[in-house]
Amino acid sequence: MIRKLSLLFAGALMGASAMVAVQGAPASSANAASNDTYKELAIFGDIFERVRQQYVTPPEDKKLIETAINGMLTSLDPHSSYLNPEAAQDMRVQTKGEFGGLGIEVTMENDLVKVIAPIDDTPASKAGVLAGDLITQINGAEVRGLSLNDAVDKMRGPVDEAIELTLIRQGADKPIKLSIKRAIIKVKAVRYRVENDVGYLRVISFTEKTSDDLTKAIKDIQSQIPENKLKGYVLDLRLNPGGLLDQAVSVSDAFLDKGEVVSTRGRDPQDVTRFDARAGDLTKGKPVIVLINGGSASASEIVAGALQDHRRATVLGTQSFGKGSVQTIIPLGENGSLRLTTALYYTPSGKSIQGKGITPDIKVEQPLPDELKGRDVTTKGEAGLKGHIKGAEEDDSGSGSSAYVPLEPKDDIQLGEALKLLRGEMANAAFPPDPKKDLPKPDKQ
Repeated sequence: MIRKLSLLFAGALMGASAMVAVQGAPASSANAASNDTYKELAIFGDIFERVRQQYVTPPEDKKLIETAINGMLTSLDPHSSYLNPEAAQDMRVQTKGEFGGLGIEVTMENDLVKVIAPIDDTPASKAGVLAGDLITQINGAEVRGLSLNDAVDKMRGPVDEAIELTLIRQGADKPIKLSIKRAIIKVKAVRYRVENDVGYLRVISFTEKTSDDLTKAIKDIQSQIPENKLKGYVLDLRLNPGGLLDQAVSVSDAFLDKGEVVSTRGRDPQDVTRFDARAGDLTKGKPVIVLINGGSASASEIVAGALQDHRRATVLGTQSFGKGSVQTIIPLGENGSLRLTTALYYTPSGKSIQGKGITPDIKVEQPLPDELKGRDVTTKGEAGLKGHIKGAEEDDSGSGSSAYVPLEPKDDIQLGEALKLLRGEMANAAFPPDPKKDLPKPDKQ
């Protein structure tokens, strides 16, 4: 799988969470700490002081405490963590959908930052940055030795401030230096196009902009294809790491007229929250095929599960990641935020996503090109993460699947089969889904 970061959304592919901001945890909900607990805390304090006084080199107090906090949280599950003020701000930037930067999508190649593509109408594209350029220096500092995240952080920053990039370009006889002023980059969360008589919708991530972008995309597709010729839609959720819960509900709602979208269940058996669709299917009942793979996680699994359970769409591809836990973001004022797992997701039929994921109605593997054969492009899946919360539906089938998607649509076997099904060029018993088949009643526990 190509590791790819936008200068906007640099979230780890499998680590994005559905986030619900709250002001604080109610004190009454916590069990009173016992005397033994306070004794253990005293041990921690003693060890902390001994490390400060006796470690071979003077450690940073702040770093020690942050590491201790994160050690406690990561012992719970892979998704709970402490966000220091810088990390908390970075998370807010990711979910907002805009940032101060250059406007390029990048990856790492041979210890250098490689430009996958400049985003249209951004400072990078206007300055002449091209796909395939290798960035060797940022403001005169060597890129070698930096992680991709570090390099991305250096290219982000205050709007209207110029930074200098040194590029190596195939065919150029010497390095190219460009001075580029940062600007507000608004990266669309949804990309779309018309495939003759089919509307193609790719949801990249679930940020604050996703629902609005999707609505605009559907309307534009409908303006380009007459209703009597529009065969349906492909909703591509492959490699989608998830994001905001409310956006997952809104995206599902765009294709539904009624019914439950998802429910969340917390520690208390009575703590069940249900999210329902409102009247109004934006696609006017046209057939829908949802594409998923091992890189489809969290919010994207909510959408696939809702449309599958309601027989509104046929899901095609390979097993999704299986991240079915809710992370609540608890602000800690000037000290950052706490990201804490507080609930699990359940599909409308009451099935847990956690550790299992969404099983496609039609399984279609994506063949690897020759240059990737022999390389592991299969995700471990949630069930393969150390310390993950074991899901009620978890079994061996939730151990991950391929997370490869070809760059060129002509090489995309999964997309090709979806288009053939929508156009009636091939048949499958799972398409179209039978809307008369009763939806299993959700478990009301």
